[in-house]
Amino acid sequence: MSKIKPAKGSPYARILGVGGYRPARVVPNEVILETIDSSDEWIRSRSGIATRHWASPEETVAAMSVEASGKALADAGVSPEQIGAVIVSTVSHFKQTPAVATEIAHRVGAIKPAAFDISAGCAGFGYGLTLAKGMVVEGSAEYVLVIGVERLSDLTDLEDRATAFLFGDGAGAVVVGPSDEPAIGPTVWGSEGDKSDTIKQTVPWDEYTGKGGGEKFPAITQEGQAVFRWAVFEMAKVAQQALDAAGITADDLDVFIPHQANMRIIDSMVKTLKLPEHVTVARDVETTGNTSAASIPLAMERLLATGAAKSGDTALVIGFGAGLVYAATVVTLP
Repeated sequence: MSKIKPAKGSPYARILGVGGYRPARVVPNEVILETIDSSDEWIRSRSGIATRHWASPEETVAAMSVEASGKALADAGVSPEQIGAVIVSTVSHFKQTPAVATEIAHRVGAIKPAAFDISAGCAGFGYGLTLAKGMVVEGSAEYVLVIGVERLSDLTDLEDRATAFLFGDGAGAVVVGPSDEPAIGPTVWGSEGDKSDTIKQTVPWDEYTGKGGGEKFPAITQEGQAVFRWAVFEMAKVAQQALDAAGITADDLDVFIPHQANMRIIDSMVKTLKLPEHVTVARDVETTGNTSAASIPLAMERLLATGAAKSGDTALVIGFGAGLVYAATVVTLP
C-alpha cells in the first residue's frame, strides 16, 4: 500500500481574473507597405488586419508580462504573495536560460513560486491553462498565474510579403484558482509533428552567427495555404471535440475565443462549427494582429472590458499553430 498522502487541492479550478497589455505604438498597414509590394485592401482581405502593436525597446517580454499580470491579479482580487506558480508561454524571449517566468514572478511580488516557460506557439495559452488547472486541483499551488506574451516584431521579416503584415506584440495573463464547480473543461490537445515545417523559424539559432556574414536574422515563416486549410478543417473538429468533452453543444455557448491568427480562419471556423448568431465571436485580430500565445487572453480581456462578453459566460477557447500544436477547452469567463 502506498504511504503517499493524497493531494489536498480544490475539486475544480477556474479563471478568476484576466489582464492584458498592448504596446503604445500602433502600426497601421501603411507602415508595412513601405517594405512589401502589396496594398491595404489586399492585407485586409487576406487577414482582416488593419493595425497591430509593436513594442519599444523598453516594452520587453518581461515588462509587458508584469503589466498584464498586475491587471489580472487586481481583477481576480488575489495578492502576488498568494501565487504558487507562474507559467509563461512565449517563443520570443531570446534567452535560453533562465526562464523569463522567474524574472516576472519576482517583479510582480510573488514569493518563491514555481516558475517556468513553455514553448507551444499559438496554442501556448491553452497548454498553460491546462497545467494551471492541474496544479490547483492537485494542490501543488492554490493560485497560478498564466501568461501568454510575444514580441513577434523581433521575429518578423518585413520583406516577406506572406507574413510581414501578420504579427503583433503584447501580453495577456490570467489567474487560475480554486472553484466549487466545474469552470475549466477537459482540454483537447495534441500535435502533428509531420507538419512542423509549415510554420517555422527560418534559421536555427545555432546556424545564425550574427557576425556580419550576410545572414538574415531568424524570422517566422509559414506556408499560408496549408496552415489555412489545416486550421479551418482540422481545428473545427478539435473545437467540436472540446464541446463534446465539456458536455455541451454550440447552442450552450455564449462566446467563442479562437486564436487570433486571421479573420478568414475565424469566420470559416464559425461557419464550420455552425455557431448560433447569439454567440459572441472574438475578432481582436483586426487591431492587434497575430500575437501568438498572447492572443486568446488579450481577446478575452477586450471582450470583457467592452461588455461584448460578461462574467459567467460560457466560452470556447482554442489555440493552434507552430508544431503543429493545438489546445481547446470550454471555460467560464471571470
